[in-house]
Amino acid sequence: MKKIDIAKKRNIVLIGHGGSGKTSLIEAILYDTKMTDRLGQINEGNTVMDYDSEEIKKQNSISTSCGYSIYKDHKINLIDTPGFADFIGDVIGSLRVADSTLMVVCGVNGIEVGTEKTWDLSINKPRVIFINKLDKEMSNFNKIYNQLKKQFREFSLAVFSIPIGSEADFKGVVDIVLNKAIMYSDTSGKFEVKEVPEDMKAEVEKIREELIEFVAELTDDLTEKYLDEGTLSDEEFSQGLKEGVKSGKIIPVLAGSSTQNIGIHTLLDTINNYLPNPTEIPEITGINPKDDSEITRKPNADEPLCGYIFKTVSEPHVGEMYFIRIFSGQLKAASDFFNVNKGKSERTGQTMVAIGKKREDVDVLETGDIGVLVKLKETETGDTITDANNKIQIPPVKYPDPIYSLALNPKSKQDQEKLSQSLTKLRKEDPSFSYRMDVEFSETIISGLGDMHLNAIIERLHRKFDVEITTSLPQVPYRETIKKTAKKQGKYKRQSGGRGQYGDVHVEIKPLPSGSGFEFIDGIVGGVVPKNYIPAVEKGIKGAMAEGFLAGFPVVDMSAKLYDGSFHQVDSSDMAFQIAGSMAWKKCMEDAKPILLEPIYKVDIAVPEDYMGDIMGDLNSRRGKILGMSSKGKNQIISALVPLSEMFTYINDLKSMTGGRGSFTMLFEKYEEVPAHISEKIVEAKKKKDEEEKK
Repeated sequence: MKKIDIAKKRNIVLIGHGGSGKTSLIEAILYDTKMTDRLGQINEGNTVMDYDSEEIKKQNSISTSCGYSIYKDHKINLIDTPGFADFIGDVIGSLRVADSTLMVVCGVNGIEVGTEKTWDLSINKPRVIFINKLDKEMSNFNKIYNQLKKQFREFSLAVFSIPIGSEADFKGVVDIVLNKAIMYSDTSGKFEVKEVPEDMKAEVEKIREELIEFVAELTDDLTEKYLDEGTLSDEEFSQGLKEGVKSGKIIPVLAGSSTQNIGIHTLLDTINNYLPNPTEIPEITGINPKDDSEITRKPNADEPLCGYIFKTVSEPHVGEMYFIRIFSGQLKAASDFFNVNKGKSERTGQTMVAIGKKREDVDVLETGDIGVLVKLKETETGDTITDANNKIQIPPVKYPDPIYSLALNPKSKQDQEKLSQSLTKLRKEDPSFSYRMDVEFSETIISGLGDMHLNAIIERLHRKFDVEITTSLPQVPYRETIKKTAKKQGKYKRQSGGRGQYGDVHVEIKPLPSGSGFEFIDGIVGGVVPKNYIPAVEKGIKGAMAEGFLAGFPVVDMSAKLYDGSFHQVDSSDMAFQIAGSMAWKKCMEDAKPILLEPIYKVDIAVPEDYMGDIMGDLNSRRGKILGMSSKGKNQIISALVPLSEMFTYINDLKSMTGGRGSFTMLFEKYEEVPAHISEKIVEAKKKKDEEEKK
């Protein structure tokens, strides 16, 4: 590949709602710039960026993919991200390494939940908006533009191109900056630059005047000149646009259709002319590992190496591929680097650049490049790689906490053996996904951002690693405790020829405050139970508590006092006293008013104000207790205490109630008594299960 000057590099992440046409837009860019020889279609499953079989099947992106285009000697790195909230982790990771964002909005549906969520995430970066699908029935550029202006009214949205024709008659755009039309010619079969159609000149002149006013408002000097002279020079206009877009004070809005290949060159010119190159973004800030002080790196080839791994993809026959952004310095093939996060040195094999699934070897990755590394042993997503003598650690991305969980049940022993290793690899690919082994129930629990997210994980388990599983909701970790004090004797006496077994104890159990756990009290006086047998009594009680009394759940928050008993010089043993302790405890439990406890979580739900009534009504139906409300940005935050058993599928219900606009976090708060009618059902289910297992 021909070396490209850093000033001619652009790093763009495409964001927006699922189905708005991000992947199709990249397809058109690659085709228009002759990076590919055909215009792939989503519905035909032959696009460059959506090459994963599940993406082809669902006709939606579910993972980040990368590509690049060479246009007018500029290299434009393009990062395609999923549009659905379940995969928002990929968007967050990609935003860390992009210099600008390209928001794609459907010209029919306009602002959707994915538009809102990704807009908020990209608020600190220069942006361009592309209103797509203007060839579709019911599409309307002006309607969507006005929607955007209203929704994002605190930002200066400026029209850079408008459509010529509409719906099926959409045939080109007018470039407002150039004051020219770019239209398809039936004669040449190409898009050609022409004069603005006569019937559009007044509209174009008005929009261009508004654009000049945007520029004039950027500085006092420009404002003064505009007021004095009524216009700006071409140079002032052009330079002002560049400064305005790069600073985020002006957000260009462009018209087009990715599938019809309309408006693509105008978009590319906007990217080249107005979005920042890697030297024009703020210096990268990180931590000095020696003393945790803050240090920076300039985006310069002469600076020490600083790169950030933002995505890992595991592919059969290839292994793990690590997508990296070089913020400073350079990384050569077959060279050493230092992984700051792991504190270890590694060596690169190949250094590559990618266009979807296709990868191309390069000798070196320079400052501002996005590339691919393979066959690394220690490195994973979120790691910073540097020169060993000039270390800097870029703070890793904070991914959303998982809010939806499933229990995995491997179909065979072979599947069980493969499961842990496979999940480890998937965790490397996707840091917003997690898994753990629930020792209490001997279940593997996977957690993510929603059902679509976990369904994608399960599909990859099967397709990439040949692991067959079934799923179920995780079990609730109920606990048992007591409400009354009780005293009972436990006596174990057995004689069957030869040495017998004898243990005799008197135990008193009492309830303790919530969170106290278990306390064993040695109250023996006069040696009626020898000291060497007392630990066996405690062990017997603890063993019985672990097995539960009502429904098989561990018993907590109680004390057990051994206050009397007897022994036999020959027949007593540790085992006898262990059994006696267990017997005494079980008899006590019958009189101590045992109850079930359930985990209660503090839940903070963020929703637009219009949905508050529905949300609070739903929380009440889930036995939730509203704690209060507050405001955060455009959302209202409802805080509540809710039983865990009511929250396993909450994310799906919240999406349904709010059209995907709601989100929530949850954190364990405490255990509380289960209402009697629910407790009865849980105990009955336990008895039924035990009876079935005996058959």
